[in-house]
Amino acid sequence: MSLWIKICGNTSLADTLLAAEAGADAVGFVFAPSPRRVTPAEVAAIVPALPAQLEKIGVFVDAPFDAIAEAVRACGLTGVQLHSDAGPDLPARLRAAFGPALRILRVVHFGANAPEQATELARDAHIDGILVDSRTATAVGGTGIAFDWQAARSTIFSSYSKLIAAGGLNPENVAQAIATLAPWGVDVASGVEAAPGRKDPLRVRDFVARARAACT
Repeated sequence: MSLWIKICGNTSLADTLLAAEAGADAVGFVFAPSPRRVTPAEVAAIVPALPAQLEKIGVFVDAPFDAIAEAVRACGLTGVQLHSDAGPDLPARLRAAFGPALRILRVVHFGANAPEQATELARDAHIDGILVDSRTATAVGGTGIAFDWQAARSTIFSSYSKLIAAGGLNPENVAQAIATLAPWGVDVASGVEAAPGRKDPLRVRDFVARARAACT
């Protein structure tokens, strides 16, 4: 099994290059209120220095189409991750604007309605993957809190392909998450940080290494 690994919440060129050198498939940039928030101008300065094969994913929360499209163009993003009240027609509009090369991910927060939401998203041919995350009353991502993997395995993760596990992952538990959920991909932000918005090089490398080892 080939696992897709995304290191999210990058705020500097050094941290983003670290993720690439550690062997991540993708990096994420948060364009929403967060300790890891970055501006399109900041990301546009980082992306040209990154390896061409590294996926550059913009994370958007309740953002309108025009703002997302502008960021994709300005920053050279290769994918988008859509949180919260993204309109049902947003993936189709993005696909029409950018074609099949743009990876479009939608987020489901694990809870009572998650299986129903995942079923609806899985019907949308414009969505390339569903990221299953945890949330708190004040944060829709980057919470450092894991959802109930056992419950998720018997509902969402047993029913769909191209599912990405997020929320509360770190080097210490990523192998267990992969063994439990058998996800298509994993996504980490706070679990590899030295402080909010600053990556810990050892934890980034350890996370990628342990995630890869769990799939061999």
